[in-house]
Amino acid sequence: MSVLTRDEAQTRARLLDVHRYAISLDLTGGDETFDSRTVIGFTARTAGDTFVELKPAELRSSTLDGQPLDPTTLVENRLPLKDLTAGEHELRIEAVMRYSRTGEGMHRFTDPTDGETYVYTQLFLDDVQRVFAAFDQPDLKAVFDLTVKAPEGWNVLANGITTHEGDGLWCAATTPLISTYLVAVAAGPWHSVTTEHRGLPFGIHCRRSLAPHLDADADELFEITRQCFDRYHEKFEEPYPFDSYDQAFVPEFNAGAMENPGLVTFRDEFVYRSAVTDTQRQTRAMVIAHEMAHMWFGDLVTLRWWDDIWLNESFAEYMGYQTLTEATRFTDTWTDFGVARKAWGYDADQRPSTHPVAPEAVDDTASALLNFDGISYAKGASALRQLVAWLGEKDFLAGINTHFARHRFANAALADFIDSLASATDRDVHAWADAWLRTTGVDTLTPHLTQADDGTYALTVDHDGSRPHRISVGLYDHHIADDGALALRERLDLDIPQAAPQPLGKRPDLLLLNDGDLTYAKVRFDPESFETVQEALAGLPQPLSRAVVWNALRDAVRDGRLPANTYLETARTHLPHETDLAIVDGVLAFASGHIADCYLPSQLSTPLEQGGTPIARPAALATLTGLCRDLIRRTEDGDNPGLRLIAVRHFIDAAAHPDTIAAWLADGTVPGGPELDPELRWRILGRLAVLGAVDEATIADELARDPSATGQEGAARCRAALPDEEAKRRAWEAMFTTDDLSNYLFTATAQGFWQPEQADLVEEYVDRYWTDSPAVAARRGPAIATAAGRWAFPRHAVNEDTLRRGEQCLREADPTPALRRRLVDELDDLARALRIREA
Repeated sequence: MSVLTRDEAQTRARLLDVHRYAISLDLTGGDETFDSRTVIGFTARTAGDTFVELKPAELRSSTLDGQPLDPTTLVENRLPLKDLTAGEHELRIEAVMRYSRTGEGMHRFTDPTDGETYVYTQLFLDDVQRVFAAFDQPDLKAVFDLTVKAPEGWNVLANGITTHEGDGLWCAATTPLISTYLVAVAAGPWHSVTTEHRGLPFGIHCRRSLAPHLDADADELFEITRQCFDRYHEKFEEPYPFDSYDQAFVPEFNAGAMENPGLVTFRDEFVYRSAVTDTQRQTRAMVIAHEMAHMWFGDLVTLRWWDDIWLNESFAEYMGYQTLTEATRFTDTWTDFGVARKAWGYDADQRPSTHPVAPEAVDDTASALLNFDGISYAKGASALRQLVAWLGEKDFLAGINTHFARHRFANAALADFIDSLASATDRDVHAWADAWLRTTGVDTLTPHLTQADDGTYALTVDHDGSRPHRISVGLYDHHIADDGALALRERLDLDIPQAAPQPLGKRPDLLLLNDGDLTYAKVRFDPESFETVQEALAGLPQPLSRAVVWNALRDAVRDGRLPANTYLETARTHLPHETDLAIVDGVLAFASGHIADCYLPSQLSTPLEQGGTPIARPAALATLTGLCRDLIRRTEDGDNPGLRLIAVRHFIDAAAHPDTIAAWLADGTVPGGPELDPELRWRILGRLAVLGAVDEATIADELARDPSATGQEGAARCRAALPDEEAKRRAWEAMFTTDDLSNYLFTATAQGFWQPEQADLVEEYVDRYWTDSPAVAARRGPAIATAAGRWAFPRHAVNEDTLRRGEQCLREADPTPALRRRLVDELDDLARALRIREA
């Protein structure tokens, strides 16, 4: 499929003014295809040539101003429109389009629980043409009229309020001006819960088989929605710009959610079938707040071209966390951001594929799709948080409201955004933008303390990087009355670079740079502060301060400055006393998924020694299971079920022997709770499959017990994890040969396939990966390419040969852009793991 270049988009935008789309979709024609009819009214400003995009299974007819177009001129996804005259035109196209099973275009899903079928659109970034013909670029906004013919018993949701006209025909209210990629349809026998707020209809929707679980959380979902909606109306002068607000939880969704105006689509894992922690509920609430922010920043005002995707995502990410903190019961969301999201940004920003938050060279849509990463989301949100700290929230919001007023129902670029901010302040916002948004990499801040003749100390911060920072510096002393606790003496505000050393008075026991996590930078410790961290990390009074420390330790491990076993020892000492769920989960995830799985060898060539010498994976797993066991014991009184659930999950994942978790599965409960729900049962079964303690019959029995879509994924994951040559062969063929797996089943199979315990068994597949992954990526498109690069990559094979073969693949196999980006990132992570092992 041809990709759209920026030059082509600019040329077409100069030529055309698109007014209206009338789209008719017929979803009654079977399981493979649907009919699509499009009428586009547009004006050519001058005479010229252009093209319209569509990717049909069959082009039935196309006419321009009543004259037929030659269907043989459709090449890949472009139908030429030659010799346009200046003035009004009408383009009519009738086509047959294919349903998708990869979450792109019109995705079709049949629920294995009850046999009901659902379809929904995901048209971002350039998948509109999989559903209807369009001038597919964000700055050719138009109004949309939509009708959908659906099977009997189905409901149809769209950007505007829909009405059933009879005989399965649904009509959606005309939209305001929106971009093509924001058009949305979701059709099927939805279970819906509705209400009204401020005169607008609100709805939440899911598959019928998930109805009891949606109903159980409906009050919470609506409460979060109302609270965020009201808070945004306090912040923004422009009212909500659409006629309704529906939130549809849809199956096999690739992203977390999508900001379609009036119809936000979410992955339906957010409809919880099993027990979850409060941090998971907070994450769901943040996604609700994030997507709602897009109604203004992204939908009302839309980027002109994809180089400004950060304007959408960074803003929504920042506003999502901040608004949740201000308006809901989740008042400590920035801790979770610091532990989970910020690490995503730091990691992405240190790879060869790093790019500025606001890149200047996004030449085409394929390149743009690669920038939906930790930089556009987490780093960009961190930059905006730093901007607010430097600018002040009042001036920041004044600039935002100016931006909305200037560009409502239109498009804008970075320069427009910065001009709007600059109109609200005397500060040099343009210089700030150049330093923060046009540069790459992570700055590093290192404290140096010097003692004066009178015994007092002063702080100088060594700044490795180029960005200005406004940070807080926490000065902590051991608590006199509470052994093990640290007391905040003072929190200083500091601008980096410094004009002069900062007086401190008495030397603190712990000096913590970026206390409060207001900037985006790696921080280091002076030697005395690091000793205090090892002794009293859990004694820091605020969870956000502890998150900054844990991030600093994580960075030190990744940079080869801190031995992996020292991190594990610190976790073993302090995590049993931690109260913040996001910190516990984040530290355990890094310790298991990075340290145990990648940074440590499977075995040592010499017997294990103590005293700081390297350890191997079995010892790390023993440390983690011991730590989790301590947390399970600590929560026996039932006061902290979320902490207990986290401990149980990580104990299962780290179990090196099957006996304990097999007994839990047999009993249907962990002693003292929790009882095993479907998520825990499949988690245990997956680990038992890795350890060779279950067989295909056991997996089939569990699938009969839980035949849901999640159960199907659990079974695929378990089957791929079996330590059996035939099981591995079947799993590999399913991923790379038959092309029958949906996006979710592909991911589940890949998640089960590679296991550090099975390195010898899967050794031959490491070599096959470099030929089979480019082939499947080319056949199946970006979603599967991304999954193949992320989940099917042999990340356990940390050795020079894997690195060599991967680099050869990049040079010779011509992987698609989506796969290439993933391979570049994974190979860089693998090279880092090699350096850590050798340090």
